[in-house]
Parts: sequence; structure tokens; C-alpha cells
Amino acid sequence: MSSVAVLTPESFAEHRSGLKDQDLTGCVPEDEAYIPTYLEAFPPLPEKGTPGEKSGEPASAWGSKIRPIKASVITQVFHVPLEERRYKDNSQFGEGEEAKVCLDIMQRTGAHIELSLAKDQGLSIMVTGKLDSVMKARKEIVARLQTQASATVAIPKEHHRFVIGKNGEKLQELELKTATKIAIPRPEDPSTSIRITGTKEGIEKARHEILLISAEQDKRAVERLSLEKAFHPFIAGAHNRLVQELSQETGARISIPPPSLPKDEIVITGEKEAVALAVNRIRAIYEDKKRKTTTISVEVKKSQHKYIIGPKGNTLQEILEATGVSVEMPPLDSGSETIILRGEPDKLGPALTQVYAKAKSVMVVEVSAPAWLHRFIIGKKGQNIGRITQQLPRVHIEFTDGEERISLEGPTEEVEQAQIQIQEIIKDLLVRMDYSEVIIDQRFHRHLIGKNGANINRIKEQYKVSVRIPQDSERSNLIRIEGDPKGVQLARRELIEMVQRMENERTKDLIVEQKFHRTIIGQKGEKIKEVRDKFPEVIINFPDPSQKSDIVQLRGPKNEVEKCAKFLQKIIAELVRPPAFFLPRLRLCLCGLTIREETNTKIDLPTENSNSEMIVITGKKVNCEAARDRILAIQRELANLKETEVTIPAKLHNSLIGSKGCLVRSIMEDCGGVHIHFPSEGSGSDKVTIRGPVGEVEKAKKQLLQLAEEKQVNNFTAELQAKPEYHKFLIGRGGANIRRVRDRTGARIIFPSPDDTEQELITIVGKEEAVRQAQRELETLVKNLDDVVEDSMEVDVRHHRHFVCRRGQVLRELAEEYGGVAVSFPRTGASSQKVTLKGAKDCVEAAKKRIQEIIEDLVSTVALKDKSPQQITQSKTISKIRTIKKSISVKWNIILWEQDINLWERDIF
Repeated sequence: MSSVAVLTPESFAEHRSGLKDQDLTGCVPEDEAYIPTYLEAFPPLPEKGTPGEKSGEPASAWGSKIRPIKASVITQVFHVPLEERRYKDNSQFGEGEEAKVCLDIMQRTGAHIELSLAKDQGLSIMVTGKLDSVMKARKEIVARLQTQASATVAIPKEHHRFVIGKNGEKLQELELKTATKIAIPRPEDPSTSIRITGTKEGIEKARHEILLISAEQDKRAVERLSLEKAFHPFIAGAHNRLVQELSQETGARISIPPPSLPKDEIVITGEKEAVALAVNRIRAIYEDKKRKTTTISVEVKKSQHKYIIGPKGNTLQEILEATGVSVEMPPLDSGSETIILRGEPDKLGPALTQVYAKAKSVMVVEVSAPAWLHRFIIGKKGQNIGRITQQLPRVHIEFTDGEERISLEGPTEEVEQAQIQIQEIIKDLLVRMDYSEVIIDQRFHRHLIGKNGANINRIKEQYKVSVRIPQDSERSNLIRIEGDPKGVQLARRELIEMVQRMENERTKDLIVEQKFHRTIIGQKGEKIKEVRDKFPEVIINFPDPSQKSDIVQLRGPKNEVEKCAKFLQKIIAELVRPPAFFLPRLRLCLCGLTIREETNTKIDLPTENSNSEMIVITGKKVNCEAARDRILAIQRELANLKETEVTIPAKLHNSLIGSKGCLVRSIMEDCGGVHIHFPSEGSGSDKVTIRGPVGEVEKAKKQLLQLAEEKQVNNFTAELQAKPEYHKFLIGRGGANIRRVRDRTGARIIFPSPDDTEQELITIVGKEEAVRQAQRELETLVKNLDDVVEDSMEVDVRHHRHFVCRRGQVLRELAEEYGGVAVSFPRTGASSQKVTLKGAKDCVEAAKKRIQEIIEDLVSTVALKDKSPQQITQSKTISKIRTIKKSISVKWNIILWEQDINLWERDIF
């Protein structure tokens, strides 16, 4: 993935100093990159026997020094002054909008961009890449990171087409070269003005180039004067007034390159006499200044240069106007601090005085202050700094995160006053403020914070301190406390005590069937309140009813948790074995309610005190017979239940149950309708009870004994993280994928159930070698799933409706089954057959195969219209069988509750 390199001013200067001029520009000027033609790079060989040539002598093109081929990759560096920066929030340099914009431009153009913040808070930008990419990137950077201005230049209407060029190529080249937007009036528009939008520097360059193009096409005289760039300011005059006066007096058009363009050539166009007069006047000024002027060099801190230049160079123009002296500044991206003053000797002194005055008119001072004190210096809602800036509005105060300094910028006197006030605040805070750092394991952080921050907010309020607990993403154990010295120490002590208590805590999970939860809690929580009062240090958490979980969690001191667990297990044991006389009536009553509604009959049960087992059904004959059949069917199904006990050493029970019951629950889910009951912890019993349908009980018994044997041989466990949407795909249809991994490695792989809090956690159990192998295979599969690809396939338009109807139910099922793959069909009414799939590569391939199967089913369904009645009947029968298969799991849910009732009866009678 592309990234924006953010350089410090020092590293940027070091990087620049290590590059030659040719390296920086790719062997071409900054604003023009020369690309040789094929004939220039590879001139033709001389023909044999050419008259006048000696044998063996090369042709002129080969005999002369061959022009070197220019580098295909170039680098351009340019500067955006502070006043022209669109985003000036320096506190987030490298992370804010500027970085986002540069990332977007890099992706769009293919160029590499590096940013650096200069000492004057300007932005230095280095762009590297192929010429076309660099020019496009530069144009976008200027348009999006630099404030825009606009100007117009008027040239004859007939010259507009030369600015545009063939197929607009000249205009595009000019826009890329100057990083501007050039709007040329349409042919039917009588206006001669061309509008240029961009930065001040870019507008000047574009204006100069357009005037040159116009001058080239002008049939009148054109004169080009190559005069030293250093003397151009004297010819232009302050604010360009002198060159404008010359142009008005002579009638010639005079084009002087802008200061940012390193060209010596001045172009004069117009009538021959006017051009000649202008040339003479310009040469006279040049010769006079060259003869009379001298130079002096002075060193001024780089940070002060921007105050000498002034907004848009106005201060330099003011010095030139007042003294007649030209001030030459080093490039902003250069590390040089030397300023050259050029003028007549008697005027250099006053000019130098003005330069120093401008440099010192604004002062930059840094005040040292510990980084942790910054927010206290700022004050609540910026009150402290607000008072200073109200008194001294021209002072800019800047705090840098993570750095122990505060920058002040503004008029010298005001900065000195602000500096004194801030230093007093720092001195006062250092006397009455302190901080402390304490190392606390990250796993305890959320408990220290408490629900909705209750714990940490109480500590802050009580001790008048600030407590910084790192985010989980920081993976840091360091907690920082700041505030009143006494409060800091008290808060530190309390946090350490809380951690010590939590280290002694234990969490224990009790498996209690959800149907008993309300009974244990009692009406309005009365019963569970008694338990909590008996064990006040233990936190008892019942799962939300919607989670359908059987896990009750206890948390608190180890000894108290064990006592509470034994107490609750006694309550649960009493609930599991209710009075014998109540069981048959409870079962038949609950069954009867359902049968009554479905058969529209009246069912009378024996009273509780009666020994009779006669059930009376009243209603229509047909309905009564249906109700009787339903009751007898339930009786037959319950008779098919079985209960068995297996002996497993008690020391293995916890490992077999697994974290939050994940292992034993996976066996129960695999063997539908089976319930596995382990004896209470501490009872010493080795008997584990399994009850449920006959076939499933045997299957569960075999799996449980196999798992126990594995635990005894080598109890090794590993964990793996994978997104929940990948789980179905990893398992595969009918468990095919995960079964292959199990068969190859021999390890047991357990996926989280919908009730588990950690939905991404996959547990692998078995021998260490087998577990490691399975872990590697699964990690490879997950890594492949993380590689997102986009693919497409052709689907006949007539089948589209099947996939998108019912609010896209088929597409949702595909996404759920194949790792969240996104399938996009064309809009309704579109003639396109292209279907786009996006997701993990393996998921996309599997989804494509499944879509093809669905289409084949649809085609075969349509083909049924041409089949015989017998064939259609067979097809419908198969469909009904599939529906019955789907409903089997629902049926067992009903029977599962009934099996417990039946077992209770068997135990009693």
C-alpha cells in the first residue's frame, strides 16, 4: 500500500544535501524536463563511400559527443508558503488532511510524494516518478493543498489557438508545467482575456508563457534580451511600476520572467520603433545599475526570512521602493541563511537597517515545559491561554504533542510579555502539581475503568487527579496519574490495591440449564439477592435470555467463589429433582396446551392428588382421534430416550468442559438432543451422565471417551483468531473442509457457538504435533481469505430475478455461507449479463460454483414442464424429503425438553 513519507526539517535538509542538482531534477531543469527523440538518442550510421569522408571516420552525429539519455524517473521539489497553505493545523502534521490528500494523489498518479514542514511553517514537497506522473501529481497537489488565486491576461483573439495547440496538447502541457487551470474564451465569445487560476507563482509563470506564445505569433518586431536575473528588479521597478511606465511610453509589450522562474531572457514585442526604443531604455537602466551598484551579504536566521519577504513578497517591494535596493533571498527550501543586498553604496545602509527591522519585527521563542503539563498550562477549555491571547492578540502560541516545548510567535515586545506569563504559570504548576506512573497489566485495565467509567471517574473526582489509561490498541501497561501531589499518591495506592484484589480473583462458570435461571433469580430478584447477600464479594452474572446460554459466571475472591458455587449447585440439584407427583401432570399439561390449540379439543387431566392416569379428550371424533394419536406419538418418542453413565477421572472434568463450556457444548451440538451432566466440582465423583436419543447417546459417549483419552495422553491446546463470517466457509458444507483438516492432522477443532462472547476464537485440541499442524493449515486458509479479489461471471438475465427477489435473500445466504463474499447483479432492466463477485479468493471461487449449481437447478426446474407426470411427481417427492430433513432439528428441540421429564419419571417410578 502507498504511504506518504513525512520528513523533519533536519532530515529533509540532510536528504537534499546528499543529492546533486542533477539527482534532484532528473538531469533536467525543475520546470522543463527534456525527453530526446528517437533520432537524437540513436542517430543513423553513416553510409559507405560518402564523398569527402575518410575511411573509418564516423558521421557527424556519431562523431560528436552523443547527448546523454535523460533519466526516466525525475524528482521535483517545490515549496508552499505558510500563508498559501490550505490546511494549517500543524499539530497533526503527517496525519491530517494533507497526508490524506497526498495518499489519494499518489494512488491516482503513481508518483511518490514526500512532505516536510519547514522552519517557517511552509510546506516542502518532493515528488518523484516518471515525468508525466510527476507533472500530474504536482498539478493536483497545488490545486488541493495550496490556496488558489486568479488573474487574466489579454492577447489577440487570433493567438488563442496557438495557446491551445493541436488537439489541446499545448494547453495541457502548459497547465501541467505551471500547475494552473487556464480558461480560454470560446471562439464565439468576443473576449480576448484568458483567465488563469492557481497559486501566485503558477499564475506568474503561466502568464509569462502565454505572452511569449502571443509574441511568437505577433508579426511585429520581437526582441529578446539576455540580462542577468539579479538586475531584473531594477528594470521592473517596485511593484512592476517602472516596466509598466516603459510599456506605456514606448507602446511595446515587455515580458519579464517572474522571480520564481530562473530565466535571464526579457522579451519585448510591438512596433519596430517602439521595440527599439524600449530595448534602448532597458539596456540603459541595466548598464547604469551594473556600473553603479554593489552588493553586501548578511546572515539572518532562516526562521526570520518570511518576515523580510512579507505576504506575497510585498515587503521586498517596499524596501526596493523606499531605498532603490534589491534584496535577494535564498530559496525557501534551501538551508542557506545568506541574504544579498544589491544597490548603490550610499543606499545600502538604510536598506540594511530596514531588513534587520523587518527581521526583528516578529520574534519566535521556545519555552521549555514538560509535555504532561501542557494541558494544565492551557487550562480547562483553554482558559489560561485564552487570557494571554486576549491581552496579546498578535502572539501565536503553539503546543506540540509529545515535545517538551511551547512555541511563541509575534511582535517582539508582546512575545516577551507572553513568555514571562507562561513561565510563571509553569513555575506555579511545577510547585503544586505532580505525576506518577504505574505499571499495571493491560488485562486489568477495563476492570479499573469499570462499567461506563464508573471506577476511574470516582477516583478522579475523589482525589482531584487525571488518570490516563492507554487504549487497547496501544498495547501498553503504563498508567499515568497527574494532579495534586497528595492526590496522585492516594490514587496510585488505590489502583495498586484494586489490581491486587483482582489478581486474587477467580472466575468460575457453572452450567445451569436456562429454564432454571428465572427460578434461581426469583420474583423481582428476591432469591438471588439472598445469595448475593450471603456472598457479597462474589459477582454473579446470568446470561441474557436472548443468548440462550446455560453458563452462569461467578467472579470474586477464590475461596468465596468456591463456597458460592457449592451453594448454588445445591439449589440447582433440588430444582432438577422436583416432587414425583408433579412430573406426569406437568408434562401432559404442557403438551396438552399445544395439542388443544392444534386439534381444537378439550383435554381433561387427572387432579394432582389422584392416582388415576386416565386422560379424557372431548370434541369432534376426527379431532379427538388426532389428539389421541399426538399424545401416543409423544409417549413412543419419549420411550426411545436413553441415559448412561461413563467413568472419567474427576481431574479431567474441567479440561473436558473447556473454557466457558465450549468443548462439552461442541459434543452436545454434534450429537443432537443429547445432554451431558458433569458432577459438581469438589464432589470427587468420576461419573458423567449422558442422556438423549439412543443412537446419539452412544455417539456422544464415544466422543467424550475419545476426548478424555486425548486429554490423558497429551493435553495440548492452541487458539486461532478468524473473522466470524469465515467460520462457515472454513467448516464447509456438511463439515467437509474442517473434516479434511481433522483427518490429516488428528487434532480436534472447536468453533465458537453463537452464545460465546469471543466469536473470533477457534480452539484446537490434541497432541502438540497434530495441533501445530492443524494450526498452520488453518492460518494458511485464513490468510488466503484475507486476500480480497474481484471476479465476474456471466449469468443469463432471465435468472437474475431469482437471486435478487425477496430482498436479496439468496445473496445474503451466499454471503453468510461463503465468508461474506459480495455479489453484485446489474440493475433491473439492464441487458448486461455480467455479475461481479468480491471477497476472499477461495470464497469467490466457491460462490461462483454455487451460483452455477443454482442456475442448473433453475434450468432443470423449467425443464420439468416437458417431463411426464410420473417424473414431476418424483421431483416433488424429493423436494418434500428435503423439507422434512430441514425440519428434523426443530422436532428434536421439542423432544429435548420432553426427554428430561421422561427421565425424571423413570427415576421416581
